[in-house]
Amino acid sequence: LTRKIMGWFNRKRKIKQKIKDAFGKPKQETFVFENIRRYFDRNTAEDNFQTFSEKTCNDLNFENMYAFSDRTASKVGQQCLYNRMRKVPVNRKQFDMLEKWADEFQKDESLRTNVQLILRELNDPDAYYLCDIFQSEQVKRPKWLGFAYLLSFTNLLAMLLMAITPQYIILILLLTITNTILHYINKKNVFTYLYSMPQLRSLNRVAKKLLSVHQIKSTGQIPKKSIHILNKINKKLWIFNLSKILQGDPTGILYSLFELIKMIFLIEPIILFRGLKRIKNHEKELQEVFKFVGMVDVAVSVSSLRSGLSVYCLPDIISSEKEMHFTDLYIPIIDPCVPNSLDVKGKSVLITGSNMSGKTTFIRSVGINTMMALTLNTCFARTFVIPRFRLYSSILINDDLMNDKSFYFEEVLTIKEMIKKSQSSGPNLFLLDEIYKGTNTVERVSGGKAVLSWLNRGENIVFITTHDIELTEFLDGEYDLYHFSEQVNKQHISFDYKIKNGKLKTRNAIKILEANDYPQSLISEARKLSYEMDKFRQKV
Repeated sequence: LTRKIMGWFNRKRKIKQKIKDAFGKPKQETFVFENIRRYFDRNTAEDNFQTFSEKTCNDLNFENMYAFSDRTASKVGQQCLYNRMRKVPVNRKQFDMLEKWADEFQKDESLRTNVQLILRELNDPDAYYLCDIFQSEQVKRPKWLGFAYLLSFTNLLAMLLMAITPQYIILILLLTITNTILHYINKKNVFTYLYSMPQLRSLNRVAKKLLSVHQIKSTGQIPKKSIHILNKINKKLWIFNLSKILQGDPTGILYSLFELIKMIFLIEPIILFRGLKRIKNHEKELQEVFKFVGMVDVAVSVSSLRSGLSVYCLPDIISSEKEMHFTDLYIPIIDPCVPNSLDVKGKSVLITGSNMSGKTTFIRSVGINTMMALTLNTCFARTFVIPRFRLYSSILINDDLMNDKSFYFEEVLTIKEMIKKSQSSGPNLFLLDEIYKGTNTVERVSGGKAVLSWLNRGENIVFITTHDIELTEFLDGEYDLYHFSEQVNKQHISFDYKIKNGKLKTRNAIKILEANDYPQSLISEARKLSYEMDKFRQKV
């Protein structure tokens, strides 16, 4: 016994040390997003300032950013973090508790480690299915369930009477056969909750332990009534918890015996549907407990994320609408990433530059940091000042071959949605990379100019990258002009990835062809045609 106790303490000590060593570092694991996003996908009743679209998330490499940001200890925490990073809360005051907890966890290693140790009890992959209990439609109650109580009681009574009248064995056999059939008919209903129901017990235990921590209990973020109700539900669903324990029996004898008892007396369907009825009546309280546990884990994750960053800041959300300022902005998943600074006031931003010079990465960094500012109150910059934007983007556009939609048509639909959103109240941030790149130059420039002028109305701010010098001429005055540039030598191309004032005055595309050993006659022809096209454009 002493050896077992010492072994338990050693294992716990090793786990604690592992938790401490992992703090401030990204996880080294596979992320199963199909399960991680289960809670988000069905959490439609929650009121939000904005839910980021799949399009915007794809444009901003959301899954990579989530994988970098996720330092949670539980599967429930993972799901709540995903939900939080996709949805901007209605009220910024919701960050007050997150900041209070994150600050406590960042300062107090012992507190943080103990909380993470508690949360690890919900790290079983089965915990991904917990949210199904209160989010999914329940299985239908079978019509024969009303008779299950009668059949169970009659079988028990017959067994007791058999001691007096042996002939009752015939009735017992008939009832047992009937109950066995119904037991296995109901198995498909049991399998629906096979993974999720046992996790309710873990959720209940974790919530109670968290509320015993003074720094968490003092916040009063969850009604005790919700914990009390979850406790009662767990007691009604004891059969799932006992089955989970008996599955660990190495001989399987106890599990088989328990299965036989459940079958003879129809215990499973009776207990299952009594529990489901109580769950249906208390879905709100269950979700409160789920969110409470998840948000504690999110706070731990945020504190770990911040501790692992060389530079970060809390955003300054201002009331001035058409204004944005940031210094040393970067993306942490790019290593090394060159930081950039910018002041935007009264105008939008048009950026020119060649491929690979950093234009698209720059507007992605603006989008990613805006997303992080509005959802986790954390930015990868020294300072980050923005109004409370709604964020929309058109960066990655692909041909939709399955639905017979061309590259250009997909972009048309995306920008149409932006035009619609631009007319809503409040400021919007629009990010566009190479507008209408799927069509000819004349219509791309003319259509692009009209769209960009429209989106720039009112309080909106637009960041647009382009190769079209004509757009800089048409939009000068409405947009502040910036550019990225590179140095091209005979055999070498170098980029500094720094944003610079003004429009790009040099063009290096043909020089890049020459640096990559294209035939000299081809280079000469390209230069000649470029010169003639410039002369023609100037005449027009």
